[in-house]
Amino acid sequence: MADRSKTAFDIPNIRWFIAFRVFFNSRFYYPVFTILFLDFGLTVAQFSVLNAVWAATIVLAEVPSGAVADIIGRKRLLNFAAGVMIFEIGIISFMPRIDPVLIFSVFLVNRVLSGLAEAAASGADEALAYDSLNEAGMADQWGRVLEVLMRYQAIGFVIAMTVGAVVYDPNLMGRLADLMGLGVTPTQEVTMRFPLYLTFVLALLAFVSTLKMTEPEQAAAASSERSVKQTLAVTLNAGIWIMKTPFVLWVMLFGMLLDGTIRMVITLSSQYYRMIGIPESLFGIMGSVVALMGVVVPKIARQIAENQSPQTALLITAGLAVAGLAAMNGFWHWVGIVPALVTFAAMNFTGFFVSFYINRETDSRQRATVLSFKGLSYNVSYGLLGVAYALVLKLAKAGVDPAAGLSAETIENQVFVDTFFWFPLFFAVNFLVLAAVYAVRFKARKQP
Repeated sequence: MADRSKTAFDIPNIRWFIAFRVFFNSRFYYPVFTILFLDFGLTVAQFSVLNAVWAATIVLAEVPSGAVADIIGRKRLLNFAAGVMIFEIGIISFMPRIDPVLIFSVFLVNRVLSGLAEAAASGADEALAYDSLNEAGMADQWGRVLEVLMRYQAIGFVIAMTVGAVVYDPNLMGRLADLMGLGVTPTQEVTMRFPLYLTFVLALLAFVSTLKMTEPEQAAAASSERSVKQTLAVTLNAGIWIMKTPFVLWVMLFGMLLDGTIRMVITLSSQYYRMIGIPESLFGIMGSVVALMGVVVPKIARQIAENQSPQTALLITAGLAVAGLAAMNGFWHWVGIVPALVTFAAMNFTGFFVSFYINRETDSRQRATVLSFKGLSYNVSYGLLGVAYALVLKLAKAGVDPAAGLSAETIENQVFVDTFFWFPLFFAVNFLVLAAVYAVRFKARKQP
């Protein structure tokens, strides 16, 4: 019986879960991610290869890691994820810039380990937290936990975006050193590592957070009855359960569409900002503004999830997405910020609702595996959408008249603007198809 005088945040695992998520995800190098790699001496082509390796690693490790979490315990896998984060950040933080081949090799190892850490943490942390709530009889407070989590993550992201960009700039750091009377003049060679050092500290804090967690008794008892040999069986059973559980399956399908489409637009957001006249100096501030929506949106999402039907939650989220994407297609000077924020808010709603409904419906024994299937589906959706959009861009570029004498940059900008309509169109068509199939299946189940 739950003690009604207590809240979810009286449970240590919930507090450490929030701390882990903030420390694990708020990386100070995010605002300078691309130029950091290039300043180490890598080429744009090598940067693209490294990120492809990172994405492929996550896709390959996502579901197996969830099954392993359900077998050996979520805490152990989180210990592994945080430990790997320490190593993967450490090797690039303290790597000497002496040989291009060595630099690429070290970054390759970094990307593989980063993907493994992401896959290991994905699902396991959430499963441990939800099981801790469930064990205390407070599963109905999961929405409140998600709200607070997303709020702290937003604050952490704002701090990381702001501080990471500042410490990377040798001019700003030089002025700060002068104000403090240090008498030093930092160079880019020195300051480029500052965001990595700060992220390394976060990795250590993330590891401490996982050490403080405890395995919920129910999950520990279930995992102790299994062997590693059952990993494949656990994975297969979870996949079959998803396919045989219509509500969870449809939540994942709609989540795939929403997350994949909006995440691709977020990836291209800097180019969009440039097209609507936002100076590059304000890109970091824009990222912070987007992150701050994570303070407001979760509270609204929790009220909807707890008081309205899932269909209502879906229609609100889809409505925001299609309205925002369609309006972004106007590329209005400065005013285009508004529809961009509407679109990104839909991303926050998606993350909240999918987590809320899937955890509510999933049994503890396979929760981490099911959540890993969710992560896998999201990454596959995002990857396929990226390939499809690359083909769209290629075809659009082929249609540009070379006799026009346009520069390469002008062509890139023109093609981006001319093809952006593809996102609201793609989303609207696929959403209507999914909604129609869902309505038919739902009606069929209602019939005697």
